Amino acid sequence: MTQDTTQDAAPDAAGLRIGDLAALTGVPVRTIRFYCDEGILRARRSAGGHRRFDRSSVEQLDLVRRLRGLGLGLPAIAAILAGERSIAEAVAAERAALDVELAALAWRRASLAAVETATPAERAARLALLAAVTDQHAARGALVAFWRSLYIAQLPPEMIEMFLEVSVPTPPADPTPRQVVAYAELVAVTGDRTLLRRMLERGRYTIERIDDEAELLTGIAAACELARPLVRAGRAPAPGPALDRFVAAYATGLRSRDTRAFRQELLVTASVDRDPRLRRYWRLVGEVTGEPVTVGVAQAWLVDALERSVGQV
Repeated sequence: MTQDTTQDAAPDAAGLRIGDLAALTGVPVRTIRFYCDEGILRARRSAGGHRRFDRSSVEQLDLVRRLRGLGLGLPAIAAILAGERSIAEAVAAERAALDVELAALAWRRASLAAVETATPAERAARLALLAAVTDQHAARGALVAFWRSLYIAQLPPEMIEMFLEVSVPTPPADPTPRQVVAYAELVAVTGDRTLLRRMLERGRYTIERIDDEAELLTGIAAACELARPLVRAGRAPAPGPALDRFVAAYATGLRSRDTRAFRQELLVTASVDRDPRLRRYWRLVGEVTGEPVTVGVAQAWLVDALERSVGQV
């Protein structure tokens, strides 16, 4: 049995006694023993079996105490003392982990507030809605899985990531109750299998007839950018340069010309973009992100403009 009593002899050339180290640092003897057993501090043994510490142990123990005060775990501290990691790296990693914890707590707090502030009549439904998105990362994962399942064509990875960036909002770090509810509703919309089937059917139709879907998507994106300021200004959907760019993207992809007959056919193809569920999805994206006009809202405006251009009600 080892002996680490504070009754040991006075400090000698062999180093500091454990009691001396405790007195110099204010760290209890039993805590120092624990750090030794965990490999945080190194000690030698005297002829009598007592632990002896170098003078450098005072600085090391002070550092351990300060890092523990910041919440760093023993593995991270051990890596610092061993020179495997800098203090800056360990502190940055701890801060990043804390950010994740705080975001989870903020999401939970907003969810609780959303249930608390609901009317008695809607509380049960809201509770069920939010129960499906208790984890904001899992909620975002569900949205990513929905949109990825629609990529039938071989698109460049960077284009897929760009599309995901605008169609799948990142959960806010400190969401409001309304944002949490909106995000939960996004997940509910994408959970509708009939909507997924409609969008897949349109995707198959497109891939069968269009050789370069990447070029088509680029053209649609350009048309949406032209439409955004019109939507933001409250302009009613109407023919114009934005719609012409939208139709041209399809005409090029389908190796056709922009005619009235072509626009009528395109309106049928774009019918899924007029689906109320999809339109609601893009409005909800705006509620989560605070974006005045999402790309989906701009595209819906273009489809409505297309409808007007062919004179259909």
